[in-house]
Amino acid sequence: MRLSPPDNVAVALRTLKSGETVALEGHPIVIRKQIPAGQKLAARAIAMGERVIKYSCQIGTAKTDIAAGEALNAQNVDPSYGSTIELLK
Repeated sequence: MRLSPPDNVAVALRTLKSGETVALEGHPIVIRKQIPAGQKLAARAIAMGERVIKYSCQIGTAKTDIAAGEALNAQNVDPSYGSTIELLK
């Protein structure tokens, strides 16, 4: 589930299995590795250095390129919080 339209992050509402294809707002996403319920995943490809957005707020910056369907974690996201005003620019 994507929580807000500008988000590039979604939240797994149930455990998602590796190789499973799920639809997010009508777009298919292949799950890269098992993702537990409640875990964040990339709703689309996120480039290294790009802001990671959840609830319309920056929650981090991508440390690496992150493929759609990949879990977000400390290995691929540097936590950094920004102002929602910055998203409007």
